[in-house]
Amino acid sequence: MSRVRFNACSRVAASAAVLAALCACSAGCAGTGLSASAGGRLVAVGAENQYANVIAQVGGRYVDAVAIESNPNTDPHTFEASPSVAELVSSARLVVQNGVGYDTFMERIESASGGVGSNSSRKVIDVQKLLGLPNSTSNPHLWYKPQTMPAVASAIAADLSAIQPAHAAYFQANASSFVRALAPWRRALASFAHEYPNTPVASTEPVGDYMLEAASTVNLTPFSLQADIMNGVDPAPQDVTLQDSLFSDHRVKVFVYNQQVTDSVTKSFLRAAEGAGVPVVGVYETMPTPGYDYQSWMLAEVHALRRAVVDRVSTKKL
Repeated sequence: MSRVRFNACSRVAASAAVLAALCACSAGCAGTGLSASAGGRLVAVGAENQYANVIAQVGGRYVDAVAIESNPNTDPHTFEASPSVAELVSSARLVVQNGVGYDTFMERIESASGGVGSNSSRKVIDVQKLLGLPNSTSNPHLWYKPQTMPAVASAIAADLSAIQPAHAAYFQANASSFVRALAPWRRALASFAHEYPNTPVASTEPVGDYMLEAASTVNLTPFSLQADIMNGVDPAPQDVTLQDSLFSDHRVKVFVYNQQVTDSVTKSFLRAAEGAGVPVVGVYETMPTPGYDYQSWMLAEVHALRRAVVDRVSTKKL
């Protein structure tokens, strides 16, 4: 199976201005425990760009939020951190990472570096731990779970308030605004679940499974197949045969396809779905950019699911 892979020379998805400010600060801020970028804003890192986006919405004008992973054409599971990534993470005052084994490179960087000075004051939000999930959690794509980002936003506001107490009310207000902005997504999920309960679907990976569960769909693809594809393992022949039959026997109404990680097996499923007239909904592991924030991205995915079921229209790419 061929999966696109980052290498050690991968560039951080940070702006040149932020990186330049970090370099300038490395001398002037050493020993202060403060990583600042242009304008005195503190630097915060999201391991994936959806987390960086929430940091940016909560932190507003007082924070420069930087994403490590943001390329929709690469496999986040196989990311390899470069020295520039390590420097950025070690300099950050706040880090948000997914956990569940999804971005273990963050833990390696954090444990190997003390940041600016010793940076013992760096705040780290591990979303798995925040949600109280065990290491055995089988689906690491936590951002598709409706309960995740409200908790993350609240934790971000709390940590930023601890770092900059003078702006605590501002951070809390922004977090509340962010949660309110998720209401259209929640309504769209509830509406779909009410109108089209138990809609049978198939998928390549468990990327969107939390969202599909919230929409009350029934995923007929064996989880063993989803997990094998997610982990870059050749799926069992019997699972492949079953998946193909879901399309040829017209047992599913939608095929949820991970646009970000593809190989010969997933492409064969895509051809089978299209050949059987099953509409396709593309999902992503990192937030598509430009044009989306977290809440509009999630809402767009539910709208695509509805179009597939109601109008039999495919949305392969957002």
